[in-house]
Amino acid sequence: MGQKVNPISNRLGIIRGWDSNWYGGNDYGDSLLEDSKIRKYLNARLAKASVSRIVIERTLKLVTITVCTARPGIIIGKGGQEVDKLKEELKKVTDKDIQINIFEVKRPELDAVIVANNIARQVEGKIAYRRAIKMAIANTMRMGAEGIKIQISGRLNGAEMARSEMYKEGRTPLHTFRADIDYCHAEALTKVGLLGIKVWICRGEVFGKKELAPNFTQSKESGRGNNGGSNGGKNFKRKKNNR
Repeated sequence: MGQKVNPISNRLGIIRGWDSNWYGGNDYGDSLLEDSKIRKYLNARLAKASVSRIVIERTLKLVTITVCTARPGIIIGKGGQEVDKLKEELKKVTDKDIQINIFEVKRPELDAVIVANNIARQVEGKIAYRRAIKMAIANTMRMGAEGIKIQISGRLNGAEMARSEMYKEGRTPLHTFRADIDYCHAEALTKVGLLGIKVWICRGEVFGKKELAPNFTQSKESGRGNNGGSNGGKNFKRKKNNR
């Protein structure tokens, strides 16, 4: 079952909290649609800022948006001008007051969203996909991840028939609920069509009770067991699937 389900939704309520935190009541559908529009807009607007996740919290009159990013300087701008501009733009989406918080991701190599998007941008820039993937795996394992798995699918190298290739290192136990596995699916738009890139990163195991409410005072990576990342890339495996 762990192989079929999105690893993040599979761990919701166990070791992972929700990205939207509010009580909907009768306006549940409207709030959900509003969240979707805010996320879509911010991901497009801040495409170059390495955004990892957007957490939305609501009270009666206030919407608090926390943007987790590896490059906070781009979002904040000179003297916080960009944040003010962003607030004005988001007021067109929602009629409530908006507060924007910026949280810096200290180790972007351990964040699946950032890793997947980096690979996608490199592939779009005509860098060989194998090289981009191997560099991403080496960087992630160097930062102390227990394991990483990357799958790329589509017309690789402009081949006539689409195929999938998977690259692995370390361990990514998808069935283990206490294993903190980050996952992302990104797309690279190349001249021969879309390539799908999936990234799974195992950041250790979480023991004991996990606080599920969003807490951005401490680093996102703290509180995890870590006994991987010391093999220096010797156990590199490659599996090729022809469809």
